[in-house]
Amino acid sequence: MTDTPTAIHRCDILIVGSGAAGMATALRAAHDGLNVIVAEKSPHFGGTTALSAGWAWVPGNRKGAAATGDTRAEAETYLKALAPKTYNEDGIAGFLDTVPEAIDFFEDHTEVTFSYPEKAPDYQMDLPGARLGGRAILPTDADIRMLGNRRKELQPYLSSYTVFGYMPQVGPDLSTILKANQSVKAFTYTAGKLLRTWVDTALFQQPLRRTNGSALMTRMVASALDAGVRVWTSTPVEELVIDDGGAVTGAVLSGEHAGRVEARLGVVLAGGGFSGDDALRRQYFPHDRNGGEHFTPTQGHDGSSARMAMKVGGRINSEVSSVGSWAPVTVFKYLRTGAERLFPHLRQIGLPGMITVDCNGKRFGNEALSYHDFGGQMLKHMKDEDSVYAWIVGDSKLMDKYGIGYAKPRPIPRTLFYKMGYLVKGKTLEKLARKIGVDAAGLTATIERFNRDAVAGEDTQFGRGSTAYNHFRGDMEHKPNPNLASLDKGPFFAAKVRMGDLGTFAGIDVDSHNAVIRADGSRIPGLFSVGAAAVSVFGGGYPGYGSHIGPALVFGYRMGRDIAALAAESGHAGAAERAAKIGV
Repeated sequence: MTDTPTAIHRCDILIVGSGAAGMATALRAAHDGLNVIVAEKSPHFGGTTALSAGWAWVPGNRKGAAATGDTRAEAETYLKALAPKTYNEDGIAGFLDTVPEAIDFFEDHTEVTFSYPEKAPDYQMDLPGARLGGRAILPTDADIRMLGNRRKELQPYLSSYTVFGYMPQVGPDLSTILKANQSVKAFTYTAGKLLRTWVDTALFQQPLRRTNGSALMTRMVASALDAGVRVWTSTPVEELVIDDGGAVTGAVLSGEHAGRVEARLGVVLAGGGFSGDDALRRQYFPHDRNGGEHFTPTQGHDGSSARMAMKVGGRINSEVSSVGSWAPVTVFKYLRTGAERLFPHLRQIGLPGMITVDCNGKRFGNEALSYHDFGGQMLKHMKDEDSVYAWIVGDSKLMDKYGIGYAKPRPIPRTLFYKMGYLVKGKTLEKLARKIGVDAAGLTATIERFNRDAVAGEDTQFGRGSTAYNHFRGDMEHKPNPNLASLDKGPFFAAKVRMGDLGTFAGIDVDSHNAVIRADGSRIPGLFSVGAAAVSVFGGGYPGYGSHIGPALVFGYRMGRDIAALAAESGHAGAAERAAKIGV
């Protein structure tokens, strides 16, 4: 412990959480000369952002809009169609107003840089205003040595999602690696990536080259440290401190930097959502009312930010079309310790030759939709069931070529996946059905119908493979439809999927400037919230790749830019003087 429990720490802003939202806030605030502390409860910084693909959905970014001709009107049209009953007009206006400025700031004033994929379709391409590209951007790779002696504090990759330790970058990198068992060129490319990862890990105890969300957090934290931000890991925020007037003036910390923080301009809650909190899930997730029906791969989403807000008069706003961003997962056991592991199925179930069925052996939706939308179909289909689960099913052709999620394709042996409880095998469909407890006649009939459609290239039941986004989740080299292939070669395989998430869309209630508000709409002076901790600006809709990180970057940036003025406006003690000092 570096400080005693009675230590007093002073700053302008205390930020709770070190993911994209918290670090974006810190970067802009520090740029404006403010003294910033970021308190992270975990031993690692980066949160769920560091585990993610790192995409940011930011329509109106200058490079993307210039390349595609995208307009603000189109983005608004799409977002209105996405969640019409919960459309947040003021919030969306603030988001779209700030996107160009925010992305320019990160690229011009920090180490953060982005790539701009030509094609990254919106998740619901059948809606008006949807775009094939220009809205979703990616962080460029980073060298973890940018973090100096803090590099081992970076949140490690989600091991079940790596390829033998290497985390592929979404795009050409991942596409090439997925073909490593199909071409010499792809195999050589993959071998080079793996060899470098293994050598770095042997020499430096971790891969040096960071991709996806890990690269984004490497660049953001390195920039924050260079700007003088105090980024404290292993430092939970135990409670907020309020003055006699009801304003939040700081917090009590425990852990490595235990003590009391006096935050002149207030506290920003950016510590993630509540999908990891059993009690809050039971309250707000209809499918988990009795517990045990939800498994989250997120990091740090324990509801602590929401509970702190509620303790001082805030509330959770669940008036959204979906309370969570759903991500079906497979739950299995780590052989050495018996610890629970999760594999989020974020892409693969749209590949040709792979279907998902219920206990009656019937399909219930378009598997090539986004993980969130397919998860929503799964929840709707099983809303009256005691347990929410389904089975991904494929044949030998599929397993040999693609694998099923964590169960890798040939030439990787499959014994390990059987022992872990991840993969189930049956010589025939009937034997597979018996092993997994699925109606054999129903499964056979389902696959017979699917096979007829696959040969014709049209899914007559659910329209799988009918949009550009569906195709993006398939195999573009497979004909006649990138998402459809018959299941006709035994043995057959299955993996059980349960419901998971990538964060919550319900969250701390905030106004259009991300100030935390009470049930009557009044602000709690000195308290703000951004990122997954706050209610989603998209009203529960999931527009495209990076629908959490995009708003986290944009609203975090805006919070860092505006917090002094907002604190002064709400009557926070000392804020007016500070605001005048920095010229806002």
